[in-house]
Amino acid sequence: MSLAPVVLGLLTAGAALGQQPAGASSQPAQTDSSTTSEAHERILGLIPVFEVTNPQTAHPLTSREKFDLFARQTFDPFQWMAAGAQAGLSQAENTWPGYGQGGAGYVKRYGATMGDVIDREFWSDYLLPVALRQDPRYFRLGQGSVKHRFIYSLEQEFWCKTDAGTRQFNYSKILGAFAAKGISNGYYPASDRGFGPTMRNSGVAILSGMATAVATEFWPDIDCRVFHKCGRL
Repeated sequence: MSLAPVVLGLLTAGAALGQQPAGASSQPAQTDSSTTSEAHERILGLIPVFEVTNPQTAHPLTSREKFDLFARQTFDPFQWMAAGAQAGLSQAENTWPGYGQGGAGYVKRYGATMGDVIDREFWSDYLLPVALRQDPRYFRLGQGSVKHRFIYSLEQEFWCKTDAGTRQFNYSKILGAFAAKGISNGYYPASDRGFGPTMRNSGVAILSGMATAVATEFWPDIDCRVFHKCGRL
């Protein structure tokens, strides 16, 4: 199994789409200073949340900025470490038995896990947001009742801001989940391919996105009250 052609193809397409039209400014759009500092935050000091921003009026991202965001989120060292841990757990539980055991089995599971990360982030946070002019960031509410914020965070997997500042169905996240899992049929074992596994895995990806949104919304509150690190997000 080799993911190199898939990854190379995705990044090549991304680099091409990320180019600005001739005559356009090569400088990234200016954003709020708070947005810039927020982009470097991590949950528990480890998990990157580069896609979260507080200001509801944050400047829309250019195609190049969306590509940069995708690359930073996807190739952060934490992603590689997490993929390694997930591959080890999958091997211990004999998930994807078609990959076998031993070193070769682990390498295949690691490649598949990292391939899933790249596929998901590329489709949902770059390619489709550029094509559909949608904003891939999570706009943190940060105020209001817990119930209101909880519902709001879940909704973000299905509703997003557009580059024009309006809101619409989050085609990027939903279609991206199905597209990524469809591509995974190219490197999953034969026993884990097909319509059924693709639909099931896509559903899991969407639920995972909803859980991540909830964690993103409430982490700064936890960080402040438990670890006394306030005013970060």
